[in-house]
Amino acid sequence: MVRSHVILLHYHYFGSMKTNALIARRYLFSKKHVSLISTLTGISITGVTIGTALLIVVLSVFSGFFEVIKGFLLQNDPDIRIESTASDTFVFTGDMQQTLADKPEIKDLASYVKGKSLMVHPQVNDQVVQVKGINQDEYFKINKLSNNIVKGSIDLGVKNRIPGMLLNEKLMREMNLEVGDKIALLSADGMRKSLTQFSLPRNYRFEIRGTYSRLQITDGPAVFIEQEAGQRLFETKNAISGIDIRLQKTEEAEGVKTSLQNKLGSTYKISTWYDLQQPLYDIMYLEKWSSYLILMIIVIVAVLNIIGSLTMIVIQKNRDIGVLQTMGFTPSDIKQIFIRQGLYIGLIGCFIGGGIGLLLSWLQKQYGLIKLSSAFIIDAYPVSIEYLDVSIVLIGSLLLCVLASWYPARRASRVEPADAIRYD
Repeated sequence: MVRSHVILLHYHYFGSMKTNALIARRYLFSKKHVSLISTLTGISITGVTIGTALLIVVLSVFSGFFEVIKGFLLQNDPDIRIESTASDTFVFTGDMQQTLADKPEIKDLASYVKGKSLMVHPQVNDQVVQVKGINQDEYFKINKLSNNIVKGSIDLGVKNRIPGMLLNEKLMREMNLEVGDKIALLSADGMRKSLTQFSLPRNYRFEIRGTYSRLQITDGPAVFIEQEAGQRLFETKNAISGIDIRLQKTEEAEGVKTSLQNKLGSTYKISTWYDLQQPLYDIMYLEKWSSYLILMIIVIVAVLNIIGSLTMIVIQKNRDIGVLQTMGFTPSDIKQIFIRQGLYIGLIGCFIGGGIGLLLSWLQKQYGLIKLSSAFIIDAYPVSIEYLDVSIVLIGSLLLCVLASWYPARRASRVEPADAIRYD
């Protein structure tokens, strides 16, 4: 039973908002004659807490995996790549060089030629490999390949009239090759021309100068040679296949892409690091937000408890609602009382669950408490706390709690004061 005189004075002197909040707290947390309701309320808060904490931890782990995969891919992929839309190659003109030089966001760039080639050795089976012709000094400024040399050295220049090549360690083992072996490369275009012109295909000999080992999530070039040698191999003259760009900040990629596209026109295709591996990144985002929707079921179950507990409060406090209406409370005021109860449950659950989720994520990030299989590329579950994700979780959980209180609040606002007092 609400103390009518105290509430009336409070309503007149302090306003309906504060009074509604006071009554909502008394209804929700009072222990007198409402043990079942208190239990349901506790279950609701616990459900919101667990759901919120799990959502934050799971989304942080997915974000962590995204950052790990992105980091490995960016060892191979540039921040931005420029290619031609009209053909496989294009000429790196002075105007384009000036356009790129005028962009302060660009840190380094490297042109390249690429293509498939048949690798021939007298003692092993021939293999088709991806070959990339690079400018050695430029390329290793934007790529960490130089840190992964296992044997030999990075020396792609000409020695004794034979240019050098750098080979993937896995390919070296498969073909049973050693540093110093001589290899012949035949380009696909060269073989096609030899067939149409009824002549022997022209091959180019290279010496294996070094081997590298690098964990690759997606397929990349297995063979690196000097750019000029690559242009001769693929018969591109002075043309190149593309330009790789490393930015001062990777996050600026989309803005730089738009700016370059406007200046260079539709003749060129501008791709960001995301565009280069878009299917993989899209799948990771899909898995992340699918998990979010699935785990929201825990919060929805808690929300159903909120509906039940608030409905029971409405039934039990039927007489009090009638008294409040006779004191001057409008149906809107009554509705606000019960909506506030849902808000309080949501705030408590989100505050505690958010704190637990952030704490667990931080502990995993700092100490790697939960380990992964030794066969994986990292030893513990990675964590990256994205505050946008945390905000989405907290706002989503809180919104569900407020929506859950709408039905009980609507039911309470329709109580007839005369009937509530007469028949209670």
